[in-house]
Amino acid sequence: MAWAKQYAHVPTPILLETGVIRVYFAGLDEHKFGRVGYVDLDAANPLRILRETKDPVFDLGPPGAFDDSGVVPSCVVTIAGQQMLYYTGWQRCERVPYMLYTGLAEIAEDGQCRRVSNVPVLDRTDAEPFLRSAPMVLKDAERFRAWYCSATGWTQVNGKPYPTYVIRHAESADGVQWSDGGPICIPLEENEYGLARPWVVRDPDCYRMWYSIRSHSQPYRMGYAQSVDGEDWTRMDDRVGIAASESGWDSEMICYPAILDVTGQRLMFYNGNRHGESGFGVAVLEQD
Repeated sequence: MAWAKQYAHVPTPILLETGVIRVYFAGLDEHKFGRVGYVDLDAANPLRILRETKDPVFDLGPPGAFDDSGVVPSCVVTIAGQQMLYYTGWQRCERVPYMLYTGLAEIAEDGQCRRVSNVPVLDRTDAEPFLRSAPMVLKDAERFRAWYCSATGWTQVNGKPYPTYVIRHAESADGVQWSDGGPICIPLEENEYGLARPWVVRDPDCYRMWYSIRSHSQPYRMGYAQSVDGEDWTRMDDRVGIAASESGWDSEMICYPAILDVTGQRLMFYNGNRHGESGFGVAVLEQD
């Protein structure tokens, strides 16, 4: 497929009413422009592919738009009865390699996506001027809550520019207009320069967050944190329960987790080496 010659980037699962797991992902063409497609998986056996899209369900934005170089899925949320896709729009730049901001699209019954706005719903602000992307959005009582990547600036890593980014929290009454400059939920620790793609689950006893950690000493690895209120978090990275394999497609890095509870199991979809160049995988939580 010309639109997906490489990568299956940032897997984003949902459970359909039919009991099928649909996983949205970004495939990259030969020029590394990203478009969204999906695969349908057997919920009883997530390694069994039932269907895959031959064409993208969500394409690039027009030239000059915030998403003209790529669209990457982030999470799916139901707003006023309509399934909506929050996505990261990617635009290439000159002095830094890219800008990343969050867009919103409607998902039709056939899985096709349509932008609801030509501008981001999480855009740059005075409080957050560099990057606002990869949100995990939950409906929590009468409000929507988002945990997302927010850059504090840019740094040099091995002579190349990279954003320094933390995980922040924002709130919205309608899922479209969001607060900004909210609390930093997960700050950087020594040697780290990026915390990416948070995924939050609200369990009866607490909020749980999985995320990716980027540091100067090693490629992406997974992190884990817990919170009583969703704002003040305690890092427990030693309890994340997954590490890079000894060999194979996820032996060098693991990143971009997404959690789905189905058929009595908690599944994690994630990318491996080189940010998902060879695709995505799935792991299952082992119960004590």
